[in-house]
Amino acid sequence: MSRPLEAPSLQTLCDDLTAELTRDPRGRKVAALLAEYAAHCDCWAEHAHFDRAEYTRNLIHKNAHYELLLLCWEAGQASPIHNHMEQHCWMAVVEGVVEEVQFRRVADGAPLQEGRTTALERGGVAYIHDDIALHLVRSGAGARGASLHLYARPYATCLVYDRETGAEERKALVYHSLDGRRLESPVDAGSV
Repeated sequence: MSRPLEAPSLQTLCDDLTAELTRDPRGRKVAALLAEYAAHCDCWAEHAHFDRAEYTRNLIHKNAHYELLLLCWEAGQASPIHNHMEQHCWMAVVEGVVEEVQFRRVADGAPLQEGRTTALERGGVAYIHDDIALHLVRSGAGARGASLHLYARPYATCLVYDRETGAEERKALVYHSLDGRRLESPVDAGSV
């Protein structure tokens, strides 16, 4: 009789991601690693911190090759429209439904052009790079959601965009928790 496969632990996932991104900075196997973890493991929950006032960015692991965060979305919460500073970004849904809405800049001073909207359920993985589009991420289905975000090369700021004018503004990124511990106030991502 064959033994059922064990769900990968969060530490195993981080070890596998480090090995993959060290071997291949484009991370061709990252989506499969995240999908397997997201579909079968719940140990991410020790990093989950929801907040009614804003979605939270909870740092799980950070090294020179990537940072892995758990973003927690209460119903109705959304990120601003933003870029990824030319880095590769994957998102894997671990709870609920999380939506991605893509946008394109068409001209300076013009409204952003809305593209496709994708709703992902548990185990679903999306990939984005600035060459593809800008995007916003939000909770879906009128309920809370949680998603793992992997940024291949960490960055401490990004550009956010006004939907109506296309104007961009640099925004400092923050963490609401580190290694599962909720912080009294968010810390600048560049200081960790």
